[in-house]
Amino acid sequence: MSENSQSRFGPATGVGSLPGDDAREAVKTATGSFEDFPFLPELPARGPGADMIGRTAGMLVELYARVEPSGWRLGDRPGRDTKRARAWLGEDLDALEEFTQGYQGPLKVQAVGPWTLAAALELRGGEAVLSDAGACRDLAASLAEGLRLHLAEVRRRVPGARVVLQLDEPSLTAVLRGQVRTASGYRTHRAVDRQAVEATLRDVAGAHGGDPVVVHSCAPDVPFALLRRAGVAGISFDFSLLTERDDDALGEAVESGTRLFAGVVPGTDGPLSDPAGSVMGVRTLWRRLGLRPELLAEAVTVTPSCGLAGASPAYARRALAQCVRAARSLADNPE
Repeated sequence: MSENSQSRFGPATGVGSLPGDDAREAVKTATGSFEDFPFLPELPARGPGADMIGRTAGMLVELYARVEPSGWRLGDRPGRDTKRARAWLGEDLDALEEFTQGYQGPLKVQAVGPWTLAAALELRGGEAVLSDAGACRDLAASLAEGLRLHLAEVRRRVPGARVVLQLDEPSLTAVLRGQVRTASGYRTHRAVDRQAVEATLRDVAGAHGGDPVVVHSCAPDVPFALLRRAGVAGISFDFSLLTERDDDALGEAVESGTRLFAGVVPGTDGPLSDPAGSVMGVRTLWRRLGLRPELLAEAVTVTPSCGLAGASPAYARRALAQCVRAARSLADNPE
């Protein structure tokens, strides 16, 4: 496992969003903080189209979305919201190309996964795409094609990169449990069949020519076993939300070679412990699972607990640096 896992991922990286609205500054921070696993940052502070849903909606093929008072809604043609989302993504890619000259190694990019997108995007009538199984299939197919084109563009601009795609799925547990509210707010959409959820994730994750796919959720009760069965290469989560109920699924994931992206550094401003303290819980988990300590650095990538859009710029930089130091502490002292 070691050589394969280590070469596909780095010891630490960011989750996705950063504070501020300056693309060059954000990319400089993301690439400078993680010399061996940089990521393409997202800057939601720029406004609609730079938010996570709007940014991914702008990648869709033959489906277009616009901003309504209630959120993002599918429409017939690309309007100014789609154009703005694509323009900002282009700006981010320009900055990425500038700051990764000569880079070789893993590079992470993020997009919203099919189920969180289906829960957030509205059909023309105002109800979520999630309410219509056929619309969910169309959306997943459009997303898969849009991501294929996006990753090809990233590879063109950073030819030495081994691209890692992160699918953000914070609504996945709510989709599985029937907890996504309808437009009226009085009811919830029916729970989606687990096999349908798994098959769609497998299809979207497999549409990119073998690039590793990581699924991220900073919600409680991440469905680790389902994601492992869907064939993802890594699972990214808020470590503080784990319970001992997750132990078996986590142990099986590690033993099957699934990378754990452990979100151990808080995503909002506050005091930071020493680097060893940040990963103390990871070491404790390892002992509880009865896993070999030397597997730690090979199986775990250290990240913030979630995106850093709500943090101050100074704290965001400190948090990213803390991830690097904490990962080094894991590698140097796995016991």
